[in-house]
Amino acid sequence: MDLLGLADFNLVARHGGFGKAARAAGRPKATLSRRVAELEANLDLRLFERGARMLKLTEEGRALFERTGALLTELDETAKAIAVGGHSPRGRLRISAPLLFSQTALGKLAAGFVLKYPDVQLEITTEDRAVDMIEEAYDLVIRVNPQPDDSLVGRVFLHDRLVVVASPSLPRPAGSDAVPAVTRGPMAQAESWEVSTSAGKLCLAAKPVLGLSSFIMVRDAVRAGVGAARLPLSLANFDLASGRLVSWGEVEGFETALWALYPTRRLLSARVSAFLDYLKAAFPQGTPEELAAYVEQ
Repeated sequence: MDLLGLADFNLVARHGGFGKAARAAGRPKATLSRRVAELEANLDLRLFERGARMLKLTEEGRALFERTGALLTELDETAKAIAVGGHSPRGRLRISAPLLFSQTALGKLAAGFVLKYPDVQLEITTEDRAVDMIEEAYDLVIRVNPQPDDSLVGRVFLHDRLVVVASPSLPRPAGSDAVPAVTRGPMAQAESWEVSTSAGKLCLAAKPVLGLSSFIMVRDAVRAGVGAARLPLSLANFDLASGRLVSWGEVEGFETALWALYPTRRLLSARVSAFLDYLKAAFPQGTPEELAAYVEQ
């Protein structure tokens, strides 16, 4: 494939027309039109629908633009970095991250990163859903216990685990009595929590009385004494240390890991490498207590 023709195609697609692309790049409109036409002939595909007053990507053209734009940008940035004799991170960095980590730690992390690397334009979207990194043009995705994906590689940078916590004013259940429970997400009729304590394993019968959509909301409700809940240790650690909450045990089989993921077929840019290194420096041990201490600073 003609890389120059592909670069010109991306230029036109990004600006939405040959005239706008020509003015932005300071190049003749006729040259861009000829290069794109040659690319279409080589691929035997029509990449644009051409009208008297409009230019629109075809389905094939949109797919080509979405899949090659980021690669061409990375190649261009790599060439510029080599030309100036280094690999200083620069350019746009798009990250998708889960809600809880974003709310508790990512604002401070993002600010520190941008202060250290002012040539990077960092954009973070908070969402818990699975995203298509290629189609949605993300450079990096942070996820909790992600499903295996052959198209992605990455590293674990934090571990966490769940603990059952409650206000000191809430009495612990005796025998088979059910405890009022605050749950994240829709409420079930009843739940059973298997926990490990200093006295051994314990099964708690939980009767949900309140369902909330985020762990921070759950923590605030537990502080108010409405019920017990399962919370990440990193989120509850400060309240446990201060005595505002007490622990009823560690939840069995619920250790979590935060992964930073990126596509296997994409060059690892200097800005992605720098962000991965920044995460490692912020959480060198990757423990829940380390995250809690970072949030409380």
